[in-house]
Amino acid sequence: MATYAIGDLQGCLDPLEALLERIDFDPATDRLWFVGDLVNRGPQSLEALRFVRGLGDLAITVLGNHDIHLLGCHFGTRVTRGRDTLEPILNAADRDELIDWLRRQPLLHHDPALDWTLVHAGIHPAWDLATAVAAARETEAAMQADEPRAFFAEVFGNRSDHPDDGTTPIDRQRFAINVFTRMRYCHADGRLDFAEKRPPAEADPTLTPWFALPGRAMAGQRIVFGHWSTLGPAKARANTWGIDQGCMWGHQLTALRLEDETLFAIDCSSARKPKGGK
Repeated sequence: MATYAIGDLQGCLDPLEALLERIDFDPATDRLWFVGDLVNRGPQSLEALRFVRGLGDLAITVLGNHDIHLLGCHFGTRVTRGRDTLEPILNAADRDELIDWLRRQPLLHHDPALDWTLVHAGIHPAWDLATAVAAARETEAAMQADEPRAFFAEVFGNRSDHPDDGTTPIDRQRFAINVFTRMRYCHADGRLDFAEKRPPAEADPTLTPWFALPGRAMAGQRIVFGHWSTLGPAKARANTWGIDQGCMWGHQLTALRLEDETLFAIDCSSARKPKGGK
């Protein structure tokens, strides 16, 4: 039995099917962990969402920022943007079933037997595992409430960027969303930076990747994440693996076998060119 963590799909189903063939995925014994961002920007958002949902107990997925954006669009608190490919989902006959399944997925998954934690973007350097799990569960409960529109009306935005900002439940939940689905860099005091997306060698030198901030509480525990396609080659960094290799941009889709940290990858055809044509 093997467990494979899969990088950001972003609406690219054909590469996923090729990758599953590459790793010789056996549904009788193997399991898949998806790092989130199942949808958006790529050409098969609806098909990718249906496929992962259809895997049932064979797969675990956490929510990414594009998945959260889709939920906001469904509940009328966000609008689709020019580069989005969410309209096929929003117009699908099974839209309600897909959305209900998606909003019931976690922000964090921890497997004590494997000793791995799965998130989309990361875990705040000040948080130990218990704190991170509590933040995820509180936010998931709000997202899964019977009347979720109020949550999605308030949870987006940059104004919750430090763990000490959580004076109200929605402030805490907004910060949790920002940590789990948007974080890349932190300032020295742990405050999130939302603007810098370049690789560390090119970034503002006053910023530090979240996984490299000194004193990180979970430095001794293994984390697999996606979200950061410009980070560079997938490799172990401070007990973490960032496995988003920019499939949508024509780079690679990766699978990390968690039992022995073996990486598999396939080359992808470009589904979208970055802004500026790069």
